[in-house]
Amino acid sequence: MNKIIQLILSILSNKTVMKILYLAHRIPYPPNKGDKIRSFNEIKYLSSSHEIHLACLADNPADLKHANDLNQYCKKVYVAPLNKTIAKAKSLTSLFHDRPLSVAYFYSNSLQTVINQWLSGNSYDAIICFSSPMAEYLLRSPTLRYRFSLRHVPYPMRHAPRLIMDFCDLDSDKWLQYSQRSRFPLNLVYRVEHKRLFKYEKRINQLFNHSVFVSRNEADLFSRLSPEAKNISVIPNGVDYNHFSPQASGLEPLALSRKTPVLLFTGAMDYHANIEGVTWFSDSIFPRVKKEVRAAQFYIVGSNPHPRVKSLDNGAGIMVTGFVQDTRPYYQAAGVCVIPLRLARGVQNKVLEAMAMGKAVVTTSKAIEGIQALREEHVLVANNPEDFSGAVLMLLNHEARRNRLGAMAREFVMKNHHWPTNMKKLEALLQA
Repeated sequence: MNKIIQLILSILSNKTVMKILYLAHRIPYPPNKGDKIRSFNEIKYLSSSHEIHLACLADNPADLKHANDLNQYCKKVYVAPLNKTIAKAKSLTSLFHDRPLSVAYFYSNSLQTVINQWLSGNSYDAIICFSSPMAEYLLRSPTLRYRFSLRHVPYPMRHAPRLIMDFCDLDSDKWLQYSQRSRFPLNLVYRVEHKRLFKYEKRINQLFNHSVFVSRNEADLFSRLSPEAKNISVIPNGVDYNHFSPQASGLEPLALSRKTPVLLFTGAMDYHANIEGVTWFSDSIFPRVKKEVRAAQFYIVGSNPHPRVKSLDNGAGIMVTGFVQDTRPYYQAAGVCVIPLRLARGVQNKVLEAMAMGKAVVTTSKAIEGIQALREEHVLVANNPEDFSGAVLMLLNHEARRNRLGAMAREFVMKNHHWPTNMKKLEALLQA
Protein backbone atom coordinates (compact mmCIF):
# COMPACT_ATOMS: atom_id res chain seq x y z
CA MET A 1 0.00 0.00 0.00
CA ASN A 2 2.84 2.42 0.85
CA LYS A 3 4.43 1.80 -2.56
CA ILE A 4 1.13 2.61 -4.31
CA ILE A 5 0.78 5.85 -2.35
CA GLN A 6 4.39 6.81 -3.16
CA LEU A 7 3.87 6.21 -6.88
CA ILE A 8 0.61 8.19 -6.89
CA LEU A 9 2.36 11.11 -5.20
CA SER A 10 5.15 10.91 -7.76
CA ILE A 11 2.65 11.07 -10.63
CA LEU A 12 0.83 14.03 -9.05
CA SER A 13 4.16 15.87 -8.71
CA ASN A 14 4.74 15.43 -12.48
CA LYS A 15 7.80 13.28 -11.81
CA THR A 16 8.47 10.58 -14.39
CA VAL A 17 7.98 7.15 -12.86
CA MET A 18 10.66 4.77 -14.12
CA LYS A 19 10.86 1.01 -14.03
CA ILE A 20 14.34 0.17 -12.76
CA LEU A 21 16.16 -3.16 -12.66
CA TYR A 22 18.66 -3.14 -9.79
CA LEU A 23 21.39 -5.82 -9.63
CA ALA A 24 23.53 -6.21 -6.51
CA HIS A 25 26.27 -8.67 -5.60
CA ARG A 26 25.03 -8.77 -1.98
CA ILE A 27 21.52 -8.45 -0.65
CA PRO A 28 21.10 -4.80 0.42
CA TYR A 29 19.63 -5.74 3.79
CA PRO A 30 20.31 -5.42 6.61
CA PRO A 31 22.34 -2.27 5.84
CA ASN A 32 25.08 -3.16 8.30
CA LYS A 33 28.26 -3.04 6.22
CA GLY A 34 29.79 -0.73 3.63
CA ASP A 35 28.46 -1.93 0.28
CA LYS A 36 25.06 -2.93 1.73
CA ILE A 37 24.61 0.49 3.32
CA ARG A 38 25.15 2.21 -0.01
CA SER A 39 23.00 -0.13 -2.12
CA PHE A 40 20.19 -0.05 0.45
CA ASN A 41 20.10 3.75 0.49
CA GLU A 42 20.08 3.88 -3.32
CA ILE A 43 17.08 1.54 -3.41
CA LYS A 44 15.33 3.29 -0.53
CA TYR A 45 15.60 6.69 -2.19
CA LEU A 46 14.69 5.59 -5.73
CA SER A 47 11.75 3.50 -4.54
CA SER A 48 10.00 6.61 -3.24
CA SER A 49 9.33 7.68 -6.85
CA HIS A 50 10.04 4.67 -9.06
CA GLU A 51 9.33 0.96 -9.46
CA ILE A 52 12.29 -1.20 -8.45
CA HIS A 53 12.92 -4.81 -9.43
CA LEU A 54 15.79 -6.19 -7.33
CA ALA A 55 17.87 -9.25 -8.21
CA CYS A 56 20.81 -10.02 -5.95
CA LEU A 57 22.96 -12.61 -4.22
CA ALA A 58 23.26 -13.57 -0.55
CA ASP A 59 26.59 -15.01 0.59
CA ASN A 60 25.31 -15.42 4.15
CA PRO A 61 22.45 -17.94 4.55
CA ALA A 62 21.09 -15.89 7.45
CA ASP A 63 20.47 -12.99 5.05
CA LEU A 64 18.01 -14.95 2.89
CA LYS A 65 15.17 -14.21 5.29
CA HIS A 66 15.60 -10.48 4.68
CA ALA A 67 14.11 -10.68 1.18
CA ASN A 68 10.76 -9.88 2.79
CA ASP A 69 12.20 -6.73 4.37
CA LEU A 70 12.94 -5.41 0.88
CA ASN A 71 9.39 -5.88 -0.38
CA GLN A 72 8.41 -2.52 1.08
CA TYR A 73 10.84 -0.87 -1.33
CA CYS A 74 10.76 -3.17 -4.37
CA LYS A 75 7.92 -4.52 -6.49
CA LYS A 76 9.97 -7.63 -7.29
CA VAL A 77 12.71 -9.21 -5.19
CA TYR A 78 14.76 -12.28 -6.06
CA VAL A 79 17.65 -13.37 -3.85
CA ALA A 80 19.92 -16.18 -5.03
CA PRO A 81 21.97 -17.98 -2.37
CA LEU A 82 25.71 -17.97 -2.95
CA ASN A 83 27.74 -20.78 -1.43
CA LYS A 84 31.15 -19.31 -0.57
CA THR A 85 33.00 -22.61 -0.90
CA ILE A 86 31.61 -23.30 -4.36
CA ALA A 87 32.12 -19.65 -5.37
CA LYS A 88 35.79 -19.79 -4.36
CA ALA A 89 36.26 -22.99 -6.35
CA LYS A 90 34.69 -21.39 -9.43
CA SER A 91 36.89 -18.32 -9.08
CA LEU A 92 40.03 -20.47 -8.85
CA THR A 93 39.10 -22.39 -12.01
CA SER A 94 38.80 -19.06 -13.80
CA LEU A 95 42.56 -18.65 -13.29
CA PHE A 96 42.89 -20.89 -16.34
CA HIS A 97 40.67 -18.59 -18.42
CA ASP A 98 40.89 -14.92 -19.26
CA ARG A 99 38.16 -13.91 -16.82
CA PRO A 100 38.33 -11.99 -13.52
CA LEU A 101 38.07 -14.17 -10.45
CA SER A 102 35.51 -11.75 -9.00
CA VAL A 103 33.18 -12.26 -11.95
CA ALA A 104 33.31 -16.04 -11.57
CA TYR A 105 32.83 -15.79 -7.81
CA PHE A 106 29.62 -13.75 -8.05
CA TYR A 107 28.11 -15.55 -11.04
CA SER A 108 24.99 -17.66 -10.46
CA ASN A 109 23.14 -19.61 -13.13
CA SER A 110 19.87 -19.35 -11.20
CA LEU A 111 20.21 -15.57 -10.92
CA GLN A 112 21.02 -15.36 -14.64
CA THR A 113 17.83 -17.27 -15.45
CA VAL A 114 15.66 -14.87 -13.44
CA ILE A 115 17.36 -11.78 -14.87
CA ASN A 116 16.87 -13.13 -18.41
CA GLN A 117 13.16 -13.66 -17.71
CA TRP A 118 12.73 -10.19 -16.25
CA LEU A 119 14.58 -8.51 -19.13
CA SER A 120 12.49 -10.32 -21.76
CA GLY A 121 9.21 -9.63 -19.95
CA ASN A 122 9.71 -6.01 -18.88
CA SER A 123 10.53 -2.75 -20.59
CA TYR A 124 13.03 -1.20 -18.19
CA ASP A 125 13.86 2.49 -18.30
CA ALA A 126 17.14 1.98 -16.47
CA ILE A 127 19.37 -0.78 -15.12
CA ILE A 128 21.70 -0.19 -12.19
CA CYS A 129 24.53 -2.61 -11.54
CA PHE A 130 26.01 -2.35 -8.08
CA SER A 131 29.65 -3.56 -8.30
CA SER A 132 31.40 -4.52 -11.53
CA PRO A 133 30.83 -8.34 -11.44
CA MET A 134 27.09 -7.76 -11.85
CA ALA A 135 27.65 -6.47 -15.39
CA GLU A 136 28.26 -10.08 -16.43
CA TYR A 137 24.53 -10.82 -16.12
CA LEU A 138 23.78 -8.16 -18.72
CA LEU A 139 26.62 -9.21 -21.01
CA ARG A 140 25.20 -12.76 -21.04
CA SER A 141 21.56 -11.72 -21.42
CA PRO A 142 19.98 -12.73 -24.76
CA THR A 143 17.89 -9.55 -24.61
CA LEU A 144 20.87 -7.21 -24.35
CA ARG A 145 23.64 -9.24 -25.97
CA TYR A 146 23.25 -7.73 -29.44
CA ARG A 147 23.30 -4.24 -27.96
CA PHE A 148 26.81 -4.87 -26.66
CA SER A 149 27.96 -6.44 -29.92
CA LEU A 150 27.28 -3.25 -31.91
CA ARG A 151 30.21 -0.90 -31.68
CA HIS A 152 29.88 2.87 -31.78
CA VAL A 153 26.08 2.59 -31.57
CA PRO A 154 25.16 3.49 -27.99
CA TYR A 155 21.39 3.07 -28.36
CA PRO A 156 20.58 0.39 -30.95
CA MET A 157 17.34 -0.49 -29.15
CA ARG A 158 14.20 1.56 -29.69
CA HIS A 159 13.56 1.72 -25.96
CA ALA A 160 17.06 1.15 -24.61
CA PRO A 161 17.39 1.22 -20.84
CA ARG A 162 19.99 3.53 -19.37
CA LEU A 163 22.85 1.45 -18.02
CA ILE A 164 24.42 2.71 -14.80
CA MET A 165 27.42 1.03 -13.21
CA ASP A 166 28.04 1.95 -9.59
CA PHE A 167 31.64 0.86 -9.22
CA CYS A 168 31.77 2.37 -5.73
CA ASP A 169 35.53 1.85 -5.49
CA LEU A 170 38.10 0.87 -8.08
CA ASP A 171 38.19 -2.77 -7.00
CA SER A 172 41.06 -3.66 -9.33
CA ASP A 173 43.35 -1.34 -7.39
CA LYS A 174 42.29 -3.02 -4.15
CA TRP A 175 43.65 -6.32 -5.49
CA LEU A 176 46.89 -4.55 -6.38
CA GLN A 177 47.17 -3.38 -2.77
CA TYR A 178 46.54 -6.92 -1.56
CA SER A 179 49.26 -8.26 -3.83
CA GLN A 180 51.76 -5.81 -2.37
CA ARG A 181 51.05 -7.01 1.19
CA SER A 182 50.76 -10.74 0.52
CA ARG A 183 53.22 -13.59 0.21
CA PHE A 184 53.73 -16.10 -2.58
CA PRO A 185 51.60 -17.54 -4.12
CA LEU A 186 48.69 -15.27 -3.12
CA ASN A 187 50.54 -12.19 -4.31
CA LEU A 188 50.62 -13.64 -7.82
CA VAL A 189 46.92 -14.54 -7.76
CA TYR A 190 46.00 -11.05 -6.55
CA ARG A 191 48.14 -9.45 -9.24
CA VAL A 192 46.45 -11.50 -11.95
CA GLU A 193 43.06 -10.44 -10.58
CA HIS A 194 44.16 -6.80 -10.56
CA LYS A 195 45.05 -6.91 -14.27
CA ARG A 196 41.99 -8.86 -15.38
CA LEU A 197 39.51 -6.88 -13.34
CA PHE A 198 40.90 -3.54 -14.50
CA LYS A 199 40.52 -4.66 -18.12
CA TYR A 200 36.93 -5.65 -17.30
CA GLU A 201 36.24 -2.31 -15.58
CA LYS A 202 37.47 -0.41 -18.63
CA ARG A 203 35.20 -2.46 -20.90
CA ILE A 204 32.18 -1.77 -18.69
CA ASN A 205 32.88 1.95 -18.75
CA GLN A 206 32.75 1.92 -22.55
CA LEU A 207 29.55 -0.15 -22.73
CA PHE A 208 27.52 1.58 -20.01
CA ASN A 209 25.96 5.04 -20.17
CA HIS A 210 27.37 6.19 -16.85
CA SER A 211 30.04 5.05 -14.41
CA VAL A 212 29.68 6.11 -10.78
CA PHE A 213 32.36 6.26 -8.11
CA VAL A 214 32.03 6.95 -4.42
CA SER A 215 34.72 9.64 -4.25
CA ARG A 216 36.64 12.08 -6.43
CA ASN A 217 39.86 10.21 -5.62
CA GLU A 218 38.47 6.95 -7.00
CA ALA A 219 37.14 8.66 -10.13
CA ASP A 220 40.42 10.50 -10.74
CA LEU A 221 42.42 7.30 -10.29
CA PHE A 222 40.30 5.49 -12.88
CA SER A 223 40.56 8.41 -15.31
CA ARG A 224 44.31 8.57 -14.85
CA LEU A 225 44.78 4.83 -15.43
CA SER A 226 42.24 4.75 -18.27
CA PRO A 227 42.52 8.04 -20.25
CA GLU A 228 39.76 6.93 -22.63
CA ALA A 229 37.25 6.65 -19.77
CA LYS A 230 33.97 8.52 -20.32
CA ASN A 231 30.80 9.64 -18.51
CA ILE A 232 32.19 9.40 -14.99
CA SER A 233 30.24 10.76 -12.01
CA VAL A 234 31.01 11.02 -8.31
CA ILE A 235 28.23 10.28 -5.81
CA PRO A 236 29.50 10.20 -2.21
CA ASN A 237 28.11 8.02 0.53
CA GLY A 238 25.88 9.51 3.15
CA VAL A 239 25.10 8.77 6.76
CA ASP A 240 21.83 8.82 8.68
CA TYR A 241 22.95 11.47 11.16
CA ASN A 242 19.58 11.40 12.94
CA HIS A 243 20.16 7.74 13.75
CA PHE A 244 23.89 8.10 14.39
CA SER A 245 23.58 11.00 16.78
CA PRO A 246 25.25 11.85 20.11
CA GLN A 247 21.73 12.57 21.40
CA ALA A 248 20.33 9.19 20.36
CA SER A 249 17.92 8.20 23.11
CA GLY A 250 16.47 4.95 24.43
CA LEU A 251 19.78 3.08 24.17
CA GLU A 252 20.98 0.66 26.80
CA PRO A 253 24.31 2.05 28.03
CA LEU A 254 27.32 -0.23 28.36
CA ALA A 255 28.18 -1.42 31.83
CA LEU A 256 31.36 0.63 31.99
CA SER A 257 32.62 3.28 34.32
CA ARG A 258 32.35 6.71 32.71
CA LYS A 259 36.01 7.12 33.55
CA THR A 260 37.11 4.07 31.53
CA PRO A 261 39.08 5.25 28.48
CA VAL A 262 37.48 3.32 25.59
CA LEU A 263 38.93 3.07 22.09
CA LEU A 264 36.54 1.73 19.46
CA PHE A 265 36.69 0.08 16.05
CA THR A 266 33.53 -1.11 14.27
CA GLY A 267 33.21 -3.08 11.08
CA ALA A 268 32.66 -6.49 9.48
CA MET A 269 35.36 -8.55 11.12
CA ASP A 270 35.69 -11.16 8.39
CA TYR A 271 36.84 -8.50 5.91
CA HIS A 272 40.55 -8.66 5.07
CA ALA A 273 41.28 -4.93 5.40
CA ASN A 274 39.56 -4.76 8.81
CA ILE A 275 41.36 -7.86 10.05
CA GLU A 276 44.72 -6.43 9.02
CA GLY A 277 43.91 -3.04 10.54
CA VAL A 278 42.84 -4.18 14.01
CA THR A 279 45.72 -6.66 14.16
CA TRP A 280 48.20 -3.89 13.39
CA PHE A 281 46.61 -1.63 16.00
CA SER A 282 46.51 -4.34 18.66
CA ASP A 283 50.10 -5.45 18.10
CA SER A 284 51.88 -2.19 17.36
CA ILE A 285 49.81 0.74 18.65
CA PHE A 286 47.62 -0.25 21.58
CA PRO A 287 50.56 -1.44 23.76
CA ARG A 288 51.99 2.10 23.51
CA VAL A 289 48.66 3.56 24.61
CA LYS A 290 48.28 1.00 27.39
CA LYS A 291 51.72 1.84 28.73
CA GLU A 292 50.63 5.45 29.36
CA VAL A 293 46.94 4.87 30.15
CA ARG A 294 46.74 1.54 31.96
CA ALA A 295 42.94 1.57 32.21
CA ALA A 296 42.48 1.95 28.42
CA GLN A 297 40.27 -0.62 26.70
CA PHE A 298 40.04 -1.38 22.99
CA TYR A 299 36.69 -2.67 21.73
CA ILE A 300 36.51 -4.45 18.37
CA VAL A 301 32.82 -4.50 17.44
CA GLY A 302 31.49 -6.30 14.40
CA SER A 303 30.04 -9.48 12.98
CA ASN A 304 31.79 -12.73 12.05
CA PRO A 305 35.17 -12.10 13.70
CA HIS A 306 37.94 -14.01 11.95
CA PRO A 307 40.01 -16.39 14.13
CA ARG A 308 42.89 -13.91 13.96
CA VAL A 309 40.58 -11.26 15.39
CA LYS A 310 39.18 -13.55 18.09
CA SER A 311 42.72 -14.31 19.22
CA LEU A 312 43.25 -10.61 20.00
CA ASP A 313 40.73 -10.78 22.86
CA ASN A 314 43.24 -11.16 25.65
CA GLY A 315 41.27 -10.22 28.77
CA ALA A 316 43.77 -7.45 29.35
CA GLY A 317 42.23 -4.51 27.59
CA ILE A 318 41.14 -5.86 24.20
CA MET A 319 37.53 -6.99 23.80
CA VAL A 320 36.08 -8.66 20.68
CA THR A 321 32.28 -8.53 20.82
CA GLY A 322 31.19 -10.22 17.61
CA PHE A 323 27.83 -9.15 16.20
CA VAL A 324 25.89 -6.53 18.15
CA GLN A 325 22.34 -5.41 17.39
CA ASP A 326 23.21 -1.72 17.71
CA THR A 327 26.67 -0.13 17.62
CA ARG A 328 25.53 3.22 19.02
CA PRO A 329 25.93 2.35 22.74
CA TYR A 330 29.56 1.50 21.96
CA TYR A 331 30.01 4.81 20.17
CA GLN A 332 28.50 6.63 23.13
CA ALA A 333 30.92 4.90 25.51
CA ALA A 334 33.97 5.56 23.32
CA GLY A 335 36.43 8.31 24.05
CA VAL A 336 38.21 7.93 20.70
CA CYS A 337 37.29 6.01 17.56
CA VAL A 338 40.27 4.46 15.78
CA ILE A 339 40.21 3.41 12.13
CA PRO A 340 43.73 1.99 11.57
CA LEU A 341 43.22 0.74 8.02
CA ARG A 342 46.27 0.40 5.80
CA LEU A 343 44.29 -1.31 3.02
CA ALA A 344 41.32 0.87 2.14
CA ARG A 345 39.32 2.09 -0.83
CA GLY A 346 36.74 4.80 -1.37
CA VAL A 347 34.61 6.14 1.47
CA GLN A 348 34.73 4.30 4.78
CA ASN A 349 31.26 4.29 6.32
CA LYS A 350 32.76 3.53 9.73
CA VAL A 351 34.53 6.90 9.55
CA LEU A 352 31.31 8.73 8.67
CA GLU A 353 29.34 7.00 11.41
CA ALA A 354 31.94 7.81 14.07
CA MET A 355 32.03 11.43 12.91
CA ALA A 356 28.22 11.62 12.91
CA MET A 357 28.24 10.36 16.50
CA GLY A 358 30.36 13.38 17.38
CA LYS A 359 33.42 11.29 18.19
CA ALA A 360 37.06 12.21 17.87
CA VAL A 361 38.57 10.03 15.15
CA VAL A 362 42.15 8.94 14.58
CA THR A 363 42.65 7.24 11.24
CA THR A 364 45.11 6.68 8.40
CA SER A 365 45.60 8.46 5.10
CA LYS A 366 44.22 5.43 3.26
CA ALA A 367 41.01 5.31 5.28
CA ILE A 368 40.26 9.03 4.93
CA GLU A 369 41.30 9.66 1.32
CA GLY A 370 37.74 9.32 0.00
CA ILE A 371 36.38 11.88 2.48
CA GLN A 372 37.15 15.56 2.06
CA ALA A 373 37.49 16.16 5.79
CA LEU A 374 40.27 18.47 6.98
CA ARG A 375 43.06 17.00 9.01
CA GLU A 376 43.43 18.44 12.51
CA GLU A 377 40.02 20.13 12.14
CA HIS A 378 37.68 17.16 11.56
CA VAL A 379 39.93 14.12 12.11
CA LEU A 380 43.48 13.28 13.13
CA VAL A 381 45.57 11.28 10.67
CA ALA A 382 48.60 9.10 11.45
CA ASN A 383 50.30 6.35 9.47
CA ASN A 384 52.84 4.84 11.82
CA PRO A 385 52.55 3.38 15.35
CA GLU A 386 54.36 6.24 17.08
CA ASP A 387 52.24 9.00 15.53
CA PHE A 388 49.00 7.02 15.83
CA SER A 389 49.48 6.24 19.52
CA GLY A 390 50.58 9.82 20.13
CA ALA A 391 47.38 11.18 18.60
CA VAL A 392 45.22 8.77 20.63
CA LEU A 393 47.01 9.65 23.88
CA MET A 394 46.70 13.37 23.23
CA LEU A 395 42.94 13.03 22.77
CA LEU A 396 42.50 10.81 25.82
CA ASN A 397 44.34 13.35 27.93
CA HIS A 398 42.63 16.50 26.59
CA GLU A 399 38.86 16.37 26.89
CA ALA A 400 38.28 19.83 25.39
CA ARG A 401 40.29 18.99 22.26
CA ARG A 402 38.50 15.65 21.99
CA ASN A 403 35.06 17.25 22.26
CA ARG A 404 35.85 20.02 19.81
CA LEU A 405 37.16 17.56 17.19
CA GLY A 406 34.03 15.45 17.57
CA ALA A 407 31.70 18.43 17.25
CA MET A 408 33.45 19.66 14.10
CA ALA A 409 33.35 16.13 12.67
CA ARG A 410 29.57 15.89 13.10
CA GLU A 411 29.07 19.31 11.55
CA PHE A 412 31.13 18.24 8.52
CA VAL A 413 29.11 15.06 8.01
CA MET A 414 25.77 16.84 8.27
CA LYS A 415 26.88 19.34 5.62
CA ASN A 416 28.54 16.98 3.12
CA HIS A 417 27.13 13.46 3.55
CA HIS A 418 23.35 13.69 3.45
CA TRP A 419 21.89 10.61 1.71
CA PRO A 420 18.87 12.29 0.00
CA THR A 421 21.02 15.10 -1.38
CA ASN A 422 23.57 12.69 -2.80
CA MET A 423 20.96 10.27 -4.18
CA LYS A 424 19.37 13.04 -6.25
CA LYS A 425 22.53 12.90 -8.37
CA LEU A 426 21.97 9.20 -9.03
CA GLU A 427 18.34 9.77 -9.99
CA ALA A 428 19.41 12.49 -12.43
CA LEU A 429 21.76 10.06 -14.20
CA LEU A 430 18.90 7.67 -14.89
CA GLN A 431 17.43 10.20 -17.30
CA ALA A 432 20.59 11.98 -18.48
